[in-house]
Amino acid sequence: MLKKTLQGFAAALALLIALAYSFGYDYLFKGIRETYLRGETGSSIEDGNYFPSHLIAKGQPIPWQKDSLYNKKPLPNDLVDALNKSKTVSFLVIKNGKLLHEEYWDHYNQNSKTNSFSMAKAVNVMLLGKAIEEEKIKGLDQKYSDFFENYKNVEFGKDLTIGDLAKMEAGLDWTENYKNPFLPNAKAYYGKSLAEAVFLRGFKEKPGTKFEYQSGASQLLGFAIRKAIGKSIAEYTSEKLWKPLGMEQNADWTVDENGMEKTFCCIQSNSRDFAKLGQLFLDGGKVGNLQIMNPAFLEEMKTPTKLSNGVYGMGLWINEDAPIKHYYFRGLYGQYIIIIPEKQMVLVRTGTYKDEQQDEKGRPQLVRFMVDEVLKNF
Repeated sequence: MLKKTLQGFAAALALLIALAYSFGYDYLFKGIRETYLRGETGSSIEDGNYFPSHLIAKGQPIPWQKDSLYNKKPLPNDLVDALNKSKTVSFLVIKNGKLLHEEYWDHYNQNSKTNSFSMAKAVNVMLLGKAIEEEKIKGLDQKYSDFFENYKNVEFGKDLTIGDLAKMEAGLDWTENYKNPFLPNAKAYYGKSLAEAVFLRGFKEKPGTKFEYQSGASQLLGFAIRKAIGKSIAEYTSEKLWKPLGMEQNADWTVDENGMEKTFCCIQSNSRDFAKLGQLFLDGGKVGNLQIMNPAFLEEMKTPTKLSNGVYGMGLWINEDAPIKHYYFRGLYGQYIIIIPEKQMVLVRTGTYKDEQQDEKGRPQLVRFMVDEVLKNF
């Protein structure tokens, strides 16, 4: 009896595995291996240790200059409580280009690399800006079909522009969901082929007519950038950002099994280096006397689009409703690089906040709270 039961179980398991492969859900096995079998319930800020990646090489490091009041004033109690409750592992305050405060929790420190998640979307758009500046891409109005001709034959595909992808106005048949393993985010994150995950998605509406945040749009943009520059996204990031910014550490950008970077997510770096990306915006694209980014393009990135109800530009989330306006890189579980121009400040927060509360416009309440608390005390 036991033997028959085991045989039946084995047959059922074999059938399930065969069905998973037949219907394109074989990525679920990797998802299970890299989550539940590691004691996790989903993706994590340490996933970079378990996925293949391309190196983003640093050049000559330029360490942060520390403010004379560096770490001399403790964070306010209400902010500390909020950071602890949201499972924060790093919190940095940069003011006037100097490191004013940094604090780490658990086993993390200034050298710890964590997963950027969707903060990488803003980096992807910054690379687009460089590619446009270098005339490798004509501009935001260039048709996507110039890079992948088959889009001329896809319904609405001929209308898709590079700008539609950067502004999250692509109109893809894509539901942004991080919990359902059968939806496209999971396939892009755990699957073998990003091309298979995104190029097979059609459109549900005409591009440029509606704002809808979609990781698939960022990944399609990444494919166009890679084709335009003729090298890996990680190599280009090293040349155009990591080396001129004087990052303190090499970083890693997670790739699929074909070596394509997941441009919708997944740069593994430390918080000090993340902060330099924010400082670049405050400095108008300059590092010292070197202009490494077109300031007009950075301005466009942080300008809210009409279709987004004022909350999104190109790769950046925006809050112009607050008393002190700010904009920010945003990643899953509360990865933030927050830029506050009026106060010449950059905040970085990393961690695992799985119960992120949002305001009526879909923006994380924690960002507004952190900005308010820091401005009251620093």
